[in-house]
Amino acid sequence: MSKALQSAIANAENNHQLDVDRLFVKEAFVGKAITMRRFRPRARGRTGRLRKPFSHLTVVVSERQETV
Repeated sequence: MSKALQSAIANAENNHQLDVDRLFVKEAFVGKAITMRRFRPRARGRTGRLRKPFSHLTVVVSERQETV
């Protein structure tokens, strides 16, 4: 999570010229991704199924407006 947040801050600063000191996390969510399927050998020539689920992490940052 911290690596994704650091990446979002760096992208906001370098790609969108936002002030880093005024950034806040507007939204963060996890979405479902693919499931990698592997097979593990078992007894008597059979196989067991291994499932490795993956996910997408999305972090949206925004610049806080000055309130006067």
